[in-house]
Amino acid sequence: MAVLVVNAGSSSIKIAVFDEALTEVASGRVTEIGGASRVEVGDLRGARPVPDHAAALALCLEALAERGWGLDRLAAAAHRVVHGGAGLVVPCRVTPRVLAGIEAVVPLAPLHNPANLTAMRALGRLVPELPQFASFDTAFHATIPEVAVRYALPPEAEELGLRRYGFHGISYAGLVRSLGERLPERLLALHLGNGASLCAIRGGASVATTMGYSPLDGLTMGTRTGSIDGNAVLRLAEVHGVARAGAILNRESGLLGLGGASDMRELSRMGTARARFAREHFIYWAVRHAGSMIAAMGGLDGIAFTGGIGENDVAVRAGILDGLAWAGVGYDKAANDAGRAELTGAGSRVAIWTVQACEERQIAREAMGVMATETAGEGV
Repeated sequence: MAVLVVNAGSSSIKIAVFDEALTEVASGRVTEIGGASRVEVGDLRGARPVPDHAAALALCLEALAERGWGLDRLAAAAHRVVHGGAGLVVPCRVTPRVLAGIEAVVPLAPLHNPANLTAMRALGRLVPELPQFASFDTAFHATIPEVAVRYALPPEAEELGLRRYGFHGISYAGLVRSLGERLPERLLALHLGNGASLCAIRGGASVATTMGYSPLDGLTMGTRTGSIDGNAVLRLAEVHGVARAGAILNRESGLLGLGGASDMRELSRMGTARARFAREHFIYWAVRHAGSMIAAMGGLDGIAFTGGIGENDVAVRAGILDGLAWAGVGYDKAANDAGRAELTGAGSRVAIWTVQACEERQIAREAMGVMATETAGEGV
């Protein structure tokens, strides 16, 4: 039972194949689809014309077959879908009803869901007999209580779908799985990368998260503002127009707007006053939002860092942990400097880990789980 995991962006496709032991046996990507395309799958490498997602997927399937992972060895394809809305909150088989549900919430994720749909439909045309499954980045947060989900808006505004959804759910679900028996009752999870969020996880379930209606809310990010007053957004729209304001908020702000680069490593290398301030801003607001997450859980028993920054930036981890000393957090500085998985310090009331992000593996696991459930149902 091998599962092909597909993560489609607006102009890219990333793929990975996992065998039945959930070992990654192949991976690759096609970028700049429809433009200056580059292929990195198996023995296919370099620039070549790839006009659309269907052509990209066909190339991926061809390269996988040459590596011994032909269609006869694939049990299913599993897709990452950014937004499932309020209705699609568990992993599921892709059916016409599911496709319609994903399409219905395109206005909530206009940059992501159309690409996810394109990949599903393209693969369906290429290999109609291959079952397809979907995992939703919003699904893990379906357990957040209503009082935390709703904005204080009148009913006619809420009917537009304006509510908090939360994202990075596949990452958080994989993190919970990775911790296994070590999972504490009240866990502060930090997914820190170009997109960044925190999640309050109590009893293995999400009870609060920093992202909201869209991935724009919450922490300072690579190019996104994070939390910002709604009237400031309206002022930008008034001066620049809605489309330009959206570009400023989502693509030109965050670390890039503050420090001149969206990558934490580049900011560290730059060493300018602007760059240092951008890193300090990121840490400060991570600590501020962490306090909110801890309040939502009623306390703190564990902290887990994941994502590119969370796993690799020693100084950012240290800054956040120093800022949480008031919550009983004490970390082993030598372990943190060495990038170890266990960071808990002597006498700390809170356990601390770094956990490698495993979103693709989690998507494969969820697809296998749905298939197993379907098989068991057929047996009954």
